[in-house]
Amino acid sequence: MSLLSRLRCITIDVTGTLIAYKGDLGDYYCMAAKSVGLPCPDYKRMHEGFKYAYSDMAKQYPCFGHAAKMPNIVWWRSCVKDSFVRAGYDYDEETFEKVFRRIYSVFGSAAPYTIFPDSKPFLTWARQQGLTVGIVSNAEYRYQDVILPSFGLNQGSEWDFGVFSGLEGVEKPDPKIYQIALERAGNITPGEVLHIGDSIRKDCMPAKALGMHALLLDRFKTREAESWRQTGAPVLPDLVTAQAWLTAENINDGTS
Repeated sequence: MSLLSRLRCITIDVTGTLIAYKGDLGDYYCMAAKSVGLPCPDYKRMHEGFKYAYSDMAKQYPCFGHAAKMPNIVWWRSCVKDSFVRAGYDYDEETFEKVFRRIYSVFGSAAPYTIFPDSKPFLTWARQQGLTVGIVSNAEYRYQDVILPSFGLNQGSEWDFGVFSGLEGVEKPDPKIYQIALERAGNITPGEVLHIGDSIRKDCMPAKALGMHALLLDRFKTREAESWRQTGAPVLPDLVTAQAWLTAENINDGTS
C-alpha cells in the first residue's frame, strides 16, 4: 500500500521547499542605498546586523508583532533600522525612510525569490489526487497575498488553505500551528496528513510529534539532513522524487 492511499491532506513549507531566496541580503540593501545616492553598505556587516536585529525583533515581538497588534510595516521598519545601525549606518530619518520603503517594497514582491521548477507541478498533482493542500509557513501576510500568487501558486488552484505565523500568532516549531492546519483541513486525523518541509526542528519533529507523517526535503544537501536520514526518516532531494515516493508500494515513511 502506498502512503498516498492513506492520505487526505498534504501540508507544505514555503521558503526552502517551494521557493528560495536569490542573491544576498546585501544586494537588496545596496540597491536601496544607491537609489537615494548612498554608497553600498558592507555586505558582511549588513548580514550580521540583520541577523541580530531580526532575532531580537522576533523575540520581543514574535510572529511579526501579532500579539502586540503591531502593523507589519512597523515591525519591519524597526528591524531594518536596527540592522543598519548595527552595521554602522545610522542614517537620518528622511534618508532612512526612503531606503526602507525600497527594501520593504522589494521584499514584498517576487524579486528576491525564485521558485523551484517542481513546486507548481507537485501541488497541482497533489490536488488532482483528491488531496487537500495546505501551506504552513513562518511568514507574514505578503507571502499569502502577494509572493506566492506572483509565482502562480494561488489559493484555490494550487493550494486550499494557508497557515501563516504572522496571521495566526503562532509559529513553527510550536505544534499549535499544525493543529490549526488539521482544523483547516476539515478536522482530519494527524495520520491522514503528510507535512513536507526543509527543517528537522521546525517541520519534521513537531509534525511527527502530533502523529502526522513527515518528509524532509533536502534541496541543498545539508549535514543536518544526513543525520535525519540515518534515523530511518525519509529525506528526499526534491518534489519530483517526493511524488514517486508517495506512490511507491510499501514505502518506509519513518513511522514504523
